[in-house]
Amino acid sequence: MVAFGRPGTVAAPWEATIEMAPSLVRRLLAEVVGTFGFFFLGFAGVATAVTHPDSIGSGGVAAGFGLGLAMMIFAFGHISGGHYNPAVTLGLSIGRRFPWAELPGYWAAQLVGGICAALSIRAIFGDLGSSLVNRPAADVSSSEALVLEIVATFLFLLVISAVATDERAAWHGILAPVAIGGFIFTAATVIGPISGGSFNPARSLAPAITAGELSDVWIYLVGPLVGGALGGLLYSYLRVSGTAAEVREEPLLDEPD
Repeated sequence: MVAFGRPGTVAAPWEATIEMAPSLVRRLLAEVVGTFGFFFLGFAGVATAVTHPDSIGSGGVAAGFGLGLAMMIFAFGHISGGHYNPAVTLGLSIGRRFPWAELPGYWAAQLVGGICAALSIRAIFGDLGSSLVNRPAADVSSSEALVLEIVATFLFLLVISAVATDERAAWHGILAPVAIGGFIFTAATVIGPISGGSFNPARSLAPAITAGELSDVWIYLVGPLVGGALGGLLYSYLRVSGTAAEVREEPLLDEPD
């Protein structure tokens, strides 16, 4: 996507004017609100499945997270880059598409947005216990869930790095949020029931903190961060052209013009 990962650039290539990059404070606020909206929709799907099980299934939960992510990237991607995920920020930093100096602030903003979303859902739906907390399926070991989280987040970063940061990619630009949200919808549908379906440390840590249940949270911190780092590193290698004549310098994504 033109704006995803590149905060402050124009929203479309045909626009005539280039706006100055928003300040870090504005970008962090956009990350808080965007993460809140993304998680609120996903958590609401979980809460609805618990309180009204006949009205929504696992597909509805996956839609809440997948479409919620796509909508929030459309809403705020041109301001903050629309990460909403510490693993994404880490992967883009390792891939030299985001500055390391801003990573702690983005991580803090994503956790604040996640905690606000978890608290809001608990306030609306009442005490949901640990329903919002990620955990592996009953017959799945922690190591199996960890591997699934690593692989899924690794693939997620490859998709993001392509459609959001590489102009050669087929869906680079305005449709990138669809590809990114579509990946989360797919992964939450086919992997989520087995691994717990996090792919996002903030998505797991926020409800674990509010519910006071931290026993399995290490899986969803280590797995996505390792997968995100590997995905960002691999795509950084793949994106470099093979001959010296084809190689060109590309600025970090947040550098103002």
